[in-house]
Amino acid sequence: MNYNQTVNWLFNQLPVYQLDGVFKYKVNLEPILNTCDYLNNPQNKFRSIHVAGTNGKGSSSHMLSSILQEAGLKVGLYTSPHLLDFRERIKLNGKLVEKDFVSDFVTKNIEFFKNNKISFFEMTVAMAFDYFAKSNVDIAIIETGLGGRLDSTNILNPLVSLITNIGLDHKEFLGANLKDIAKEKAGIIKSGVPVVISEFQKETYSVFEEKAKNLNSDLFLSNSLNKFKTDLIGDFQHKNINGVVKVISLLKEFNISIDNINSGLLNVQKNTGITGRLQILKQSPFVICDVGHNLDAFKVINDHIKSLKFKNLKIVLGFVKGKDFKKIIDILPKSAHYFFCKPNIERGLSLENLADYGSACGLKYSLHNSVSDAYNSALSSSVDDDLIFIGGSNFTISEILLELN
Repeated sequence: MNYNQTVNWLFNQLPVYQLDGVFKYKVNLEPILNTCDYLNNPQNKFRSIHVAGTNGKGSSSHMLSSILQEAGLKVGLYTSPHLLDFRERIKLNGKLVEKDFVSDFVTKNIEFFKNNKISFFEMTVAMAFDYFAKSNVDIAIIETGLGGRLDSTNILNPLVSLITNIGLDHKEFLGANLKDIAKEKAGIIKSGVPVVISEFQKETYSVFEEKAKNLNSDLFLSNSLNKFKTDLIGDFQHKNINGVVKVISLLKEFNISIDNINSGLLNVQKNTGITGRLQILKQSPFVICDVGHNLDAFKVINDHIKSLKFKNLKIVLGFVKGKDFKKIIDILPKSAHYFFCKPNIERGLSLENLADYGSACGLKYSLHNSVSDAYNSALSSSVDDDLIFIGGSNFTISEILLELN
């Protein structure tokens, strides 16, 4: 199979939560362990940092990669989901995995995947591990996909584990309250492996303390630092910086200087190609987008919007089913004009749901059958001093970036 055929097979032949909402939350890690054993256990052939959390884990993972790249290391980076290209999930020093590697990996192992009913996410994790091992990386940053305890990435024995913010997301899989979700995230803590907590949260910190104590793992709460800055937008990134810098301080086997940290944090976008985090798409009118899709993420987004100066606010929103869209809309400015849309996937939240709630809240809104139409309507009705925010789902951002690219 060529690359396009391979990617089509990956998405069409296996259940993919990202696309259709069908997700098998594994009761054990046996499938990924069997897959990696079949591949001669590539996860044991490179050093790693394991990152979990509700919000901030993607930004933190990219920050870590950028700093380590500035230190002259060969750095693997595994994140999910992707926005435009499947290969965004697997990077080496900021460059996407080669198309030939993706197609060759799947073609070579496809019978094993079929016979053993290996899931999409298990396959992509195994692919990343195999790629990093064969590339002889100095270290790889591995972001969990969902939760931690039962996540397919959780067969690593990392140098350090990092847990960022804990929020209410994926409650149907991880638990209905912060403590239960924290227990799932704490599942990445390994015996004798230090773990860093980016942000103190009263409701969850004791969960991490207990888990670390039981496993004889050193637990570190990151310090509040104000001397470091990043090219990623938003004051909330300071919390991510705190955790990242603490992790770097624990990597004693590498020679990482303060200059490497400074340069890495200031060049995250250039070094890693990260997109979709309060990304500026246009200056006049000012257009920004963000992949945040839960209430905690939108609280941060809303704070950032309030910090900006603008004449009129236009908000383009498209959600997927299962998200607390009502609570999100409740915290956003009532004076904005809303352009509701439905992402082009089966899981997209219907316009009827958005219209009903928009009317109940007394919002100024319009309905659009596509993300593109919503954005272009917002754009055509704006003046230079206006602000347009686009968000609600990874899929909403993906469609906008695809159109602009």
